[in-house]
Amino acid sequence: MNASEHLPAQFNVAAHFVDRNIAEGHGSSPAFFYEDRALTYADVQDLANRTGHALLELGVEMDNRVLMLCLDAPEFIGTFWGAIKIGAVPIPVNTLMRGADYLYFLDDSRAKVAVISAPLLAEAGPVLGQARHLRHVLIAGGKPGPYLSYEDRIGRATGRLEAAPTGRDDAAFWLYSSGSTGFPKGAVHLHHDMWVCTETYAKQVLGIRPTDKVFSAAKLFFAYGLGNTGYFPMGVGAQSILYPHRPTPEAVFEILARHRPTLFFGIPTLYAAMLAVKEAERRFDLSSLRLCVSAGEALPEAIYTRWRERFGVEIVDGIGTTEILHIFLSNRPGAVRPGSSGLPVPGYEAVIVDDEGRPVPPGEIGNLRVRGDSTMAYYWNKHDKTKETLFGAWIQTGDKYHQDESGYFWYAGRADDMLKVGGIWVSPVEVEATLIKHPAVLEAAVVGKEDSDRLIKPQAFVVLKEAAAASAALGEELKAFVKDKIAPYKYPRWIEFVGELPKTATGKIQRFKLRH
Repeated sequence: MNASEHLPAQFNVAAHFVDRNIAEGHGSSPAFFYEDRALTYADVQDLANRTGHALLELGVEMDNRVLMLCLDAPEFIGTFWGAIKIGAVPIPVNTLMRGADYLYFLDDSRAKVAVISAPLLAEAGPVLGQARHLRHVLIAGGKPGPYLSYEDRIGRATGRLEAAPTGRDDAAFWLYSSGSTGFPKGAVHLHHDMWVCTETYAKQVLGIRPTDKVFSAAKLFFAYGLGNTGYFPMGVGAQSILYPHRPTPEAVFEILARHRPTLFFGIPTLYAAMLAVKEAERRFDLSSLRLCVSAGEALPEAIYTRWRERFGVEIVDGIGTTEILHIFLSNRPGAVRPGSSGLPVPGYEAVIVDDEGRPVPPGEIGNLRVRGDSTMAYYWNKHDKTKETLFGAWIQTGDKYHQDESGYFWYAGRADDMLKVGGIWVSPVEVEATLIKHPAVLEAAVVGKEDSDRLIKPQAFVVLKEAAAASAALGEELKAFVKDKIAPYKYPRWIEFVGELPKTATGKIQRFKLRH
């Protein structure tokens, strides 16, 4: 699907997602539930318009960047859409990082204005004075200290705002992608990208509809969460839950039982942790859910099976990236192949190629390349990295995959996580997925370790459901268990029991931290 075939040359995506809902009569309908109140679609438009005016009054011009260090709260919604509506470029960033990271984001983006949720000022505050291009800081949801009050500024602004005459191919927003090494890269997304993801994945895979109510454990600053909570529901006039707190398993269960959403978006580590909550199926009513979704890393078959058995709802697993904005390979409701990433989302193409870019035969592991019209335009100020990643209309994701005879795609790990054992590729993901099928295992991570001959062999770090069960005997049992389930050469030569695994803010296992 190419946006140029469906959208006019002049197109402002904020007008599409915000103003269109008012024009279609949804103004009085709830859009977001936050704490103990609801924001209607009219409230969202008013908030976006007032924020847009507040930014204009601070000197923000077309194409200027606005850094957003915002919790999942009204200020995120108002700033994101308000900035886009005036033709500026909002940049939501990870709320779990450190001051040095925020200084890097500010200097790299050259943002003139930052909007910050008050609880995050403690971490970001000490570096704001060092940012070379920053002129104004708006603090939302608390005391502004030496900075400007977001609520004060929007309270004085008008609620009427015409959308800037942007083009469908203008920059709309950035998202920073960390990758495995080096400084974060600003992926530049265009005005048509969110429209493409909504028309393809949200409508054609999820079948999202106005009667849906969404809860996403993944936060709005992630590409995954931005679609789930932010623009997918707005694309059809549905409802969404804003949750600014940490999504612990108990807290998520409570939200699902209290708000009764129809769609729940999680990640594999969260599903595993929720499955570890004793008697959850008796304590919490999840009957409102029509579908659960997983992304961020491959969902093991065992987690899919246990979740469906306990809660009676399937998890549709898929893969997306910050660079492609949302999910481009996905299983389909009612046609899940557990353990796989499914098939290409309508509107996207995917191929598996060798290191020279030639397609590989079915069953052979290679590099995943994807083509779709939501792919980023480029990495900001990262010319060489852009050239390494983009191949014309195709993008190389950095993931290793193989495709079966039915066309389903199976994740085999990151390009930099794959192990060569005895000259054969071994997928850490496959070994991990096998280990967690053992009844004693909660989580596992597999990395390469040199043996006495300096040859790479798999090493497993294992989190047990009951830490006290750790023993040398259990370690040997797990090795035998893996040998029995998959090709024997893939078994972990070493088992180390740990209390927890190092993870990113999105819950992805950081295997590089486990390599010695």
